[in-house]
Amino acid sequence: MLKENQATLFETAFETGLSGTGRLHDLFVNIEGMTPGEYKNGGENLVINYSFAETPFGNILVASTTKGICHIAFADQAAVELELLKAKFPNAAYQQIADVTQQRALYIFTHDWDKIGEIKLHLKGTDFQLKVWETLLKIPAGQLTTYGTIAKSIGRPAASRAVGTAIGANPVAFLIPCHRIIQSTGLLGGYHWGTTRKTAIIGWEAAMTDNEA
Repeated sequence: MLKENQATLFETAFETGLSGTGRLHDLFVNIEGMTPGEYKNGGENLVINYSFAETPFGNILVASTTKGICHIAFADQAAVELELLKAKFPNAAYQQIADVTQQRALYIFTHDWDKIGEIKLHLKGTDFQLKVWETLLKIPAGQLTTYGTIAKSIGRPAASRAVGTAIGANPVAFLIPCHRIIQSTGLLGGYHWGTTRKTAIIGWEAAMTDNEA
């Protein structure tokens, strides 16, 4: 309603059965990580820092807000990936800065798993997508699971296809480990950033966890 119909905050609160704009504000901040006004205005007043970094699997674009990591993508074409990020929040202010939040997230590529708990995420998605992404975060490094298993774990055993769509919409590459999902037949399945990269990541994680054992 806010974005498509340009409804006011009061109209939106009334139409959704909320007690008032204050309740709408609180829910929006908890679920979307931004105020209703920021969402309506395409991220206006939202400041997003971004930087590029080299990883064992190629160049990545990593972006953050004051609340946490909001975007990570393998950037084979840096300019293209940056435009895709900006399209999500066209009115946000962007700064090419490698901040502390981003640096903590990059620890994952050095296999410093003890740092994972320090990484905060600022995600925007539907309730279903957020449940899927949260479940992905629980898959241990070096282990694989299937779309069907994820569907069952969120209480939607018949929703494997929808789970696949949510995984494909993952906004945070590698950190939210959608690469650890394979088909029930044992085939790798698709990967937004390429199956060759997916194979390399799975092999790298398996080797690193074997060395720790």
